[in-house]
Amino acid sequence: MEGSFIFSLFFLFLILGAANSQAADSCNSPLSLQSPLPFDTTTLQCVPVWSSQSFILRYQQASPNVWNFVLSAPNKNAYIGIGFSPNGKMVGSSAIVAWVEPDGTYEMKRYFLGAQSPDQVIVNQGNLQVENSSMVLQTNQIYVAFQLIVNTPENRLIYSVGREGRLPSAPNFVLSQHLDQISTLLNYATGQFQKENPDGGLKRSHGILNMLGWGILMPIGAMVARYMRQWDPIWFYSHSIIQSFGFIFGVAGVICGLVLEDRLQANVNKHKGLGIFILALGCLQVIAFLARPDKESKVRKYWNWYHFSVGRILIFLAAVNVFYGIHLGNAGAGWNAGYAVVLVILFIVGVILELRIWMRK
Repeated sequence: MEGSFIFSLFFLFLILGAANSQAADSCNSPLSLQSPLPFDTTTLQCVPVWSSQSFILRYQQASPNVWNFVLSAPNKNAYIGIGFSPNGKMVGSSAIVAWVEPDGTYEMKRYFLGAQSPDQVIVNQGNLQVENSSMVLQTNQIYVAFQLIVNTPENRLIYSVGREGRLPSAPNFVLSQHLDQISTLLNYATGQFQKENPDGGLKRSHGILNMLGWGILMPIGAMVARYMRQWDPIWFYSHSIIQSFGFIFGVAGVICGLVLEDRLQANVNKHKGLGIFILALGCLQVIAFLARPDKESKVRKYWNWYHFSVGRILIFLAAVNVFYGIHLGNAGAGWNAGYAVVLVILFIVGVILELRIWMRK
């Protein structure tokens, strides 16, 4: 009896797995839709352009100035989009965005992405001349078909998927911030494509420099000043050198961030404002170091209070802004976990050293 039950479950899983494999679109099988598309799809070239989101692009040059496209993706109650970009960036591209309304009706709109803010993403604008467009929803898969009137389409294509439940609505059809996006370079002749990230190196430099400078070296330098006082003057020179490198890396990271904001036209005012405030605190610390009074001076006590307080505020805000920057950059859980591990280690070391000070007292 028990063996029969297990066999039945196994057989059920096989059936469900087969059903799911049939429901998902694939380049391994010909395109077969219950509703006809406005052009022949039997000879379209098929490319799995975005595996993590199951985006598949089919295309073909139908005549010297007509190109057929079919984009398919799972219906996740969110919009899907394909953009044609002159430089691989989202800003400045023209896009076709499609979604399925809760009542089952289809919507497809053209957009011009003038900037990253929603009010600069303009509906029914752009340089795409679209003809014979249609949509099909089959086995919870969206198929977006359209013809472009152009000699050669842009080969830098951007794909995006919106957030669940955040669909554009009449009358303005404002496009909300996407959940995820990818930029690719497609060779129309061969079907070969590669992922592009034009500002990926600059984004990584911005994150690493700020994390290392403000978020790691600054706390280490502060710990050296507090827990290595018995080794005078080694503690002082170590503290000065570590904080100097932290400040230099931090300044370089802020400069990278300003350049990155200008290139991406990103709306990151909170992150930027917090970063500039942290930079200002760092500059104040440098000025305070250069203008520090003698140890015998009556104002040295107040200088110490100021120096300690500003430094602790800087370190706290830097950690907050590093995590916020990881969130804005969609860097992933690995970056969050890695930086969190570093902070936990520094915290544990600080607690141990603090206990040693209390025990001596």
